[in-house]
Amino acid sequence: MKKQEIKEMSVEGLTEKLAEYKKQHADLKMAHFVTPLENPLQIRKVRRTVARLATELTNRENQ
Repeated sequence: MKKQEIKEMSVEGLTEKLAEYKKQHADLKMAHFVTPLENPLQIRKVRRTVARLATELTNRENQ
């Protein structure tokens, strides 16, 4: 997800997407542990998206 898409989302939407991406990250890590993924860079992309969502949520809570 791009920064602009994240900034346009509501707090509830951010929370839902964060949970969704965290689950996806855990699933990818487990799948990679069992059998190496064809594209292991997916893990990095999802992890960074989780970080972006969490950062935006924290920024909104602090305002």
